[in-house]
Amino acid sequence: MASDLSAPAVRGKYQTRLDPELWAYIDEVNAWYPPEISGLPIDRQREVYDRMCRAFHQGRPPGVTASDGLIAAPDHAIPVRRYQLADGTPRATVLYFHGGGFILGGLDSHDDICAEICAGTGFAVLSVDYRLAPEHLHPAAFDDALAAFEWAAAESERPLLLCGESAGGNLAAGAAQATRHHSRAAIGQLLIYPGLGGDEHARSYIEHAAAPLLSAGDIAFYRDVRAARRQSPDDATFSPLRDKDFSGLPPTVIVTAECDPLSSDGEAYRDRILAAGGRAWWDEEPRLVHSFLRARTTVPAAAAAFARIIAAIAALGRGESPEFQLRP
Repeated sequence: MASDLSAPAVRGKYQTRLDPELWAYIDEVNAWYPPEISGLPIDRQREVYDRMCRAFHQGRPPGVTASDGLIAAPDHAIPVRRYQLADGTPRATVLYFHGGGFILGGLDSHDDICAEICAGTGFAVLSVDYRLAPEHLHPAAFDDALAAFEWAAAESERPLLLCGESAGGNLAAGAAQATRHHSRAAIGQLLIYPGLGGDEHARSYIEHAAAPLLSAGDIAFYRDVRAARRQSPDDATFSPLRDKDFSGLPPTVIVTAECDPLSSDGEAYRDRILAAGGRAWWDEEPRLVHSFLRARTTVPAAAAAFARIIAAIAALGRGESPEFQLRP
């Protein structure tokens, strides 16, 4: 759902805080959304979102091949798309869970991003088209994330990495926590501006409640659409930050945007992992907003952040510390 901050008169403190190139991107995103978007049926919102994603699609880098398939689940099939370099043997597989507030997106919406991760790391990437709300309430998406993990673990001996953006970051974190004792547990995870169900009175939730492209109201809307009746607020598969035990998690990198209500979730998740004796790094990208990955070709700061993300994924896949790949 687009924020209503596209009009210059209501840009407020962000008018000068964000670079002109980023405002051009924000205005372009908001131009896709009619003023009445929040009142439209979900299928109509998906049509708008899908058209926007096609407009921003950058194509796949040369040498990246992609093939679609299905993962069998107990009562349905999960569509997946596998990316691989045509002339290479990947040393790891990245399970990628797309963003979209648990109600939007699919294999096509983040196709170019997955292809660029493949090209930049040399790793195979498996993009997962998990079931969406409101047709499929929690834990449907989480269950599909686990099924994809189990399939990837059985499909090859390559080490597994978990990666997700926004809603997908929630699923990646939930999968990491649920499979931490698996014989093929992930060797690392990288979460991009994830929504982890953190304290909505925390720093960024208050300071950036009306941030461009994702507001605190948007977060509440997505949460409520996803939630099943009598959803427990302490369900760690719904809100990974509600877990009671953060031990045994793989080395974790969380990259957030400064001007995003969700940024404090990344900070809190890092702190919980460190307190449990694990390894975690949190990188808050200054003067960027939620969804900045789509701005990577037009906004220099977003391009630099995406390059650091790819470098960190590559380091995690090699079993190296990613801290030197992150922003100084």
